[in-house]
Amino acid sequence: MVDGAKARVLICDDDPLLLELMEFRLRAKGYEVIKAVDGAEALAKAEQDGPDIIVLDAMMPKADGIEVLARIKGDPVLSKTPVVMLTARKAEKDIVSALEKGADDYLVKPFIPEELLARLARLIARKGGKR
Repeated sequence: MVDGAKARVLICDDDPLLLELMEFRLRAKGYEVIKAVDGAEALAKAEQDGPDIIVLDAMMPKADGIEVLARIKGDPVLSKTPVVMLTARKAEKDIVSALEKGADDYLVKPFIPEELLARLARLIARKGGKR
């Protein structure tokens, strides 16, 4: 991330309305937004665009979010990229599994957009070495 430039956020969700809402909220805060609608596209865009942070739904076509998370965290280039799981799955085993596989945060849908934005800002600042 270039100094002074806003962070690049990759949002991966198969719900077009949620993608649109998230894109609107993030752009309003000055973020650059990249969208993916399934796990395969999420991985391709993560590798191609090098986002600063990734927001990932657990239940997506082609590759689910947990599989995508494991692939990102296992990739030497992408492994340091913070990943926030944003999903309707709220069972303890789902949350623990995602955190064990390297998720940096976990939010359950329905979520508060401002809370997500605050969590993203915190993780991006931490990634940039600012605490």
